[in-house]
Amino acid sequence: MGNMFDGRRADAVVLAARIDLAAAFRLAVRLDLHEGVCNHFSVMLPDGSFLLNRYGLHWSEVTATNLLALDAGGNVLSGEGAYEKTAFYIHSRLHLAHSRAACVLNTHMPYATALTLIENGRLEMVEQNALRFHDDIAYDDTYNGLVVDAGEGDRLAAALGSKRVLFLANHGVIVVGPSIAEAFDLLYYLERACRLQVLARSMIAQGGGRLRPVRPEVAKRAHDMMQADAPEYAGAHFAALKRILDREEPDYSR
Repeated sequence: MGNMFDGRRADAVVLAARIDLAAAFRLAVRLDLHEGVCNHFSVMLPDGSFLLNRYGLHWSEVTATNLLALDAGGNVLSGEGAYEKTAFYIHSRLHLAHSRAACVLNTHMPYATALTLIENGRLEMVEQNALRFHDDIAYDDTYNGLVVDAGEGDRLAAALGSKRVLFLANHGVIVVGPSIAEAFDLLYYLERACRLQVLARSMIAQGGGRLRPVRPEVAKRAHDMMQADAPEYAGAHFAALKRILDREEPDYSR
């Protein structure tokens, strides 16, 4: 009886992960965080395997059932189709290196990626959304081309270190979190913060002035306050976004 109950509970956890990850893909389309059939999201499952999007699907086509389940060796455990090689080497190596990275989101979202194109481009701590990421961003300032082997995946995992965000020079960003909701909330606010800074810098370029600084002690205090409520807030935010999908794109959960 106990084994049957445990099996049903495990199945429920996997189904919930599939539904939430599919929701994240659909929401990324709505929020312009996607690019073609590129980029990838993944989440670890209780048995050590992880879910990843299938190669060739537009993110508006992703559903709970067409996600692939892979093991650390790249074997497809469930699902039909192939995966992108770069997706496997980025996500598998990050999951292996960082137990806290239950969910890994890799995008080329426009405003965050724009900052990776600037020499020494940094998200400055000058705005409230940016303060969510105070002392929580790593920067890989070396672009080595496509990630097509474990060595490069390991290099990115090392570059991330203890942070939750990694800016990839000339490439895009990686965000990690302990849950899909928390990682997606970070991704959402990262792009919002980057958009404001791109706009502010364009205003400066046109008319002079400079970014208005936030005192370091205030930045840290604001970050700590937001971080304390982050899991609850992220859960509420993601649930609200899923309700929109339930009304307008209910097939995501199938």
